[in-house]
Amino acid sequence: MKTPTNDMAHQLLAERNAVETLYRAFSEQNPDLVDTVLAPTWEDIPLAPDQGPGPAGIKPIIRMVAAAFPDVRITIHDMVQAPGKIGVRAEISGTHLGALFGIAPTGRKVSFRLHEFHTVADGLVTTTWHMEDWFGLFQQLGQFPQAG
Repeated sequence: MKTPTNDMAHQLLAERNAVETLYRAFSEQNPDLVDTVLAPTWEDIPLAPDQGPGPAGIKPIIRMVAAAFPDVRITIHDMVQAPGKIGVRAEISGTHLGALFGIAPTGRKVSFRLHEFHTVADGLVTTTWHMEDWFGLFQQLGQFPQAG
């Protein structure tokens, strides 16, 4: 097995830090952190309802999650990395104290899974493909958002 060069090790660390900072933006409730780690043309796949493109588009999502779960935390359980690519298995937890998708606050502590795959170039996340366990979250809240 080849040992990574110092340049490669530095690149991998920078990529990992970029992805971890994206999650910190949620946990620290600091949407502006994404400006330091997302490429201006970052693609979030799929976009949330009414989400705009790029880093500016994720900021209202971060604010929405923070308003619904003031103690929100994203815990990274696993990161699998190759140069330019990072897979993440994580968990979002918090107490439902604000409205979320029209669901009134329940006061329930919840946690739900998150799986994401990121591409990274020049130390910036360029694309994120993600899947959250919204079904599991809504089961914990005891209700689902109203259709339409």
